[in-house]
Order: sequence, then C-alpha cells, then structure tokens
Amino acid sequence: MELLDLRSANDHEEVAFRQDRATGLRSIVAIHSTKLGPALGGTRFLPYPSEDEALADVMRLARAMSYKSAAAGLDFGGGKAVIIGDPHLKTEALLRSYAGFIDSLGGRYITTEDVGTTEEDMNVIGKYTTHVTGTSQGSHDPSEATAWGVYNAMRAVTEQRLGQPTMAGLHVAVQGVGKVGTALLRYLRAEGCGLTVADTSDEVLRHLSRRADVTIVPTEEIHSFPCDVFSPCALSGTLNEKTIPQLRCRAVIGCANNQLATPEAAEMLASREIVYAPDFIVNAGGVINIAHEMGGSYDHDAAFDHVARIADTITRVLAMSKAEDITTERAAEKIAEERIYA
Repeated sequence: MELLDLRSANDHEEVAFRQDRATGLRSIVAIHSTKLGPALGGTRFLPYPSEDEALADVMRLARAMSYKSAAAGLDFGGGKAVIIGDPHLKTEALLRSYAGFIDSLGGRYITTEDVGTTEEDMNVIGKYTTHVTGTSQGSHDPSEATAWGVYNAMRAVTEQRLGQPTMAGLHVAVQGVGKVGTALLRYLRAEGCGLTVADTSDEVLRHLSRRADVTIVPTEEIHSFPCDVFSPCALSGTLNEKTIPQLRCRAVIGCANNQLATPEAAEMLASREIVYAPDFIVNAGGVINIAHEMGGSYDHDAAFDHVARIADTITRVLAMSKAEDITTERAAEKIAEERIYA
C-alpha cells in the first residue's frame, strides 16, 4: 500500500521521516491526531527487519496512543516514533540528530521513552529540544506507573468478572518481564498471587530463578500455561488465530501494545468467554503519569491516584460490553471515539 493510502486508511494527520547518514539515524514519526492536544508517545528503538515493518508498527502505535489518551480523559493526542537500528549502538550524536528531528515538528509531537530507549536517553534528547518528557528532572521512567495501572485493571476484572473481592490466590502468567513486567510482579507478589513467567533474556531468567515463588516456562509455552490471568507484557500481536485457541486462562490483562493481531481476535476471545481488558486502557498508566508532569509541576501521589482510576474505566468498558453485546475492545474504542471524533 502506498504511504498516502496507508496514512488515510488509518486517519493519521502526519508521517515524517528523517535520515542522517553522518550519525546513522533512520527514524519515522507518526502523528495520528492532535485534536485533543499535542501528540504524546514514546520513541521505540529497534532493529526492524525493514522500513515497511517499522512504518506499519509506528502507525499502529500512534493510533493506539490517541485512543489511550482519549479514553483516559487526557488533553493529548497520539503519536509515536521509531528509530531503526540496534539500541545498544546508540550514540549521543545520533540522539542529538533525533532531537533535532523532534524539534522540527514544532511541538506537534512530544516524545518519551519506550522499548529500546531509557530515561538517560530522554535526558540527552532534552538537551536539544523541549518537546520531551519522562526525564530525570520530571516524572522519571513511566514503567512503574504503567505497572500500577495494569495491576489496578486486574483488580477491577477480578472483582467484576472473576467473582473474587481480591486477587489473593489467583495465578497470573506474565509474558515478558521487562521494566513494566518486573514492577508488575512486585504488585502481584504482594497481593498473594501465584506467578509464572517467560522471557527471552537469560539475565532476567537467572534473576527470577533465585525466587522460590516464581515458575519459569519457555516463551513458546507461556500463553498456554493454565492460569487465571494471562498477562502479555512483551511485543505486539501475541493474541492471534494460533495462540487464542491455546489459551487456558479466564482473562487477558497485560501491558503490551497492540496485543490483538487482527480485529477478529477480540471476537475469538469473546467466543471462548475469556475476558479481554483492552490494552490501550490497561497500559495508560505511563501516559497518565507523564501528563501530570506536562502540567508544570509533578505530584507523584496525584499522578498515581489518577492511574489507579484505570480500574474505573475498565469497569465502564465491561458494563458497556455487556449492555450493548459488543466486545470489550469495541466498547473501549467507543469510549475513546466519543472524545476523538466528537
């Protein structure tokens, strides 16, 4: 599909490209919507197999950010950026060039960290543009806030659909134990949950293997492990026509973006009576936290109180899904679209 057709099909306002041979920068910024405010979203630094795959990913992610901010009641639009390459080889010169790219967009896009970028990277970018957040001078790494939101979403689903007042005794299978997954495990452990995990990092697995309260399984088996809640916290598209029939859980609640490989995946989950908590509702904690920083002064307690209200949004999604006999994904989209397209 041609770029203009792809952009039109996904309702994006702007897609910008930047290449800098001197530093090795190859980057794409997608701005889905600025109707509610400047587009806010992270920078993902990954060795994409092709520019086409990077483009498809950044556009999907930008749209999800619009829906995420809108459903959370934030006055921000949605955008996303990708840098194509090995994040282990990043240099200050490359980040400076990237900051210039962000700055050239005139504030229509505000970036923060994502997969492959760090708080320290945002500090470097912040030397050269003001259109950055999540630095060590502000709200810091948003991973903890994201995990807090996922945990509160789990509590809401547990009460509303699993018929238990607390999560104590439930078993949660976590796919991907990065920064968000690690923080999520702390909350679940404190709640008294049984825990099974899978990750591709040998270092992460060595650390977790020292804990008696965590079971480790291969990455190809985590989605089919018997549990109450399956929590996808890795990359996109893990819920598809192959994996959904293999699920052995009662609910799916995780922090990964774009968990549904296709629109039909939501119907597949519903047909199996598996409660799906839409990802852009569940993982909004990071952007909510950052939005509090953008207000001028950052109050951690106020930000995390706001993040905890993700439970209220999930409750609304579940109620609308039942009342209108639609999937939870469609209910969540309708809540966001009430603001984006009003």
